[in-house]
Amino acid sequence: MSDPRLADLSCRLPELRLLTAAGDLEHYGRDWTRRWIPAPLAIALPATVDEVQVIVRWANEHAVAIVPSGGRTGLSGGAVAANGELVLSLERMNRVLDFNAVDRTLTVQGGMILQQVQETARGHGLLYPVDFAARGSCSIGGNIATNAGGIRVIRHGNTREWVAGLKVVTGGGDLLELNRGLVKNSSGYDFRQLLIGSEGTLGIVVEATLKLTDPPLPSQVMLLALPDMDALMEVFALFRAQLSLQAFEFFTDQALQHVLAHGAQRAIDGEHPYYVVTEFDAVDEQQREAALGVFGQALERGWVSDGVIAQSEAQAAALWRLREGITESLAPRRPYKNDVSVRISAVPGFLCEMQALLANEYPGIEVIWFGHIGDGNLHINVLRPHDLDEPAFLARCEKVTRLLANTLHCHGGSISAEHGIGLVKRAYLESTRSAAEIALMRGVRKVFDPRGILNPGKLFTESS
Repeated sequence: MSDPRLADLSCRLPELRLLTAAGDLEHYGRDWTRRWIPAPLAIALPATVDEVQVIVRWANEHAVAIVPSGGRTGLSGGAVAANGELVLSLERMNRVLDFNAVDRTLTVQGGMILQQVQETARGHGLLYPVDFAARGSCSIGGNIATNAGGIRVIRHGNTREWVAGLKVVTGGGDLLELNRGLVKNSSGYDFRQLLIGSEGTLGIVVEATLKLTDPPLPSQVMLLALPDMDALMEVFALFRAQLSLQAFEFFTDQALQHVLAHGAQRAIDGEHPYYVVTEFDAVDEQQREAALGVFGQALERGWVSDGVIAQSEAQAAALWRLREGITESLAPRRPYKNDVSVRISAVPGFLCEMQALLANEYPGIEVIWFGHIGDGNLHINVLRPHDLDEPAFLARCEKVTRLLANTLHCHGGSISAEHGIGLVKRAYLESTRSAAEIALMRGVRKVFDPRGILNPGKLFTESS
C-alpha cells in the first residue's frame, strides 16, 4: 500500500476491509447530491466498535479527516468526501444485537438499513414507525445523524422520539454509552439528544437502542384533488379535527406529471393544481363512514374537487406511490433542492410568499414542490433547463436560496427540516441559528472532536 498512513492503519487492523480502487472511491465518496467530485483517501469498512475506535485514534494521529457513511441517501452533501478524507462506512455493522420484549426496544448496529429494522420489529409483533421513501437503502445511523422525519411525523414524530439509547465513538476515539434505554433519566445532560441531528460532527453512531410501539391500527388511504392552495390548510384542519390522521402529504400537478411519466398510474381523472395523500385510522365501519362524511364536507365547501379512497392494500400502495415516487422520478434531472420548515400555523403565509418568490426568481424554470403539511415541512426541487450550464444554474439557485432563507427567518422557520445542513446549506445556517447559538455549537464540537476530524466542513465552515 503506497500511502504510509494507510499502511499504518492496515498494520494496526490487519482484518480491516480497506478499499482504494477508483470505483469504490467514487461510489462511497458521494451522496445523492452529485454536486461534488468524490476524492476520498480510502474507504474503511469496520466490523466492530473496537475497529471504529482504532480508526478514529489513527485519524487523530495522522490528522486525517473522517466522513461517517451510512446509506448515503442524504440530499445536503453530508456524506460527501471530496478532500482526501477517509470514508468510514458502517455497512458491515448491520446486525440486530438485542430485542427486549418487556422494554419494547430493539438494539441494532448503526449500519442497519431502516427497512430491516421495520421488518424485524414486525417480526416481533411491534412497529418502528419512522418511515420514508428511502427506507430500503438509508441506515439507522444516518437517520439518527440527521434526525430524519418522513411521512408519518404527524402521528409519530421524528427519529429522536424513538431513540432510547446510543453508543457513540467520539472524535477523540472514546466510546460513550448514552441513556442506556432508560425511560426516565434526569442525571445531567442528555448527550443522546445532542448527538441526534449532529450530522456526524460530534461522534459516530455505532449502536442504537430504538423504541418500538404497537402495530398500526387498520387504516385507509385517500387521494384528494384540490382546486387551489388556499384549500390546503382548510382541508388539513378539517381532516385533523374529525379523523385520526397517520399522514397528510401534498404535492402539485407538476410533481404528479413526473411520477406518471416514471410509470405510476393516474388515480383521478382530469387535471388539478394540488393533491393530498392522507392516511387515517379506519378500525371499523363507523370510522370509515366518518371519513366519507369528512370528504363530503370538504366537497360541499369547495375545498376538494375530487377524490378516491383505496379499496385494497394494492390500491393504497398505488396512491402512496404518487407521493413517494416524486424524488425518484426527479433524480435523473439532478434537481437543486431546498428542504424547509415553518410552524404549521405559519404555513399559509409562508406558502404565499414562497410561491411569489419562486415565480419571480425562476421565470421559465420548472420548480416542483411537495411536502408534509402536517408538520410544516416543504420540499422544493428546481430543475435545470437544458440550455443553462450547471455553474450558472447553481449560482442562480444559491441567490434564490439566500432570499428564501430570509423569508424563512421572517416566519421563524428552518432552512433544513429533515435533510441536515451538510455542505449544501451551511452558508444559510445563520438564518435559522443566532450567532450566539452557532458559537456554542462550535464550542460543543470542539469538546467532542478536539482536532476537528469528524465530517469537517459540514454543518459550518472550519475556518471561522
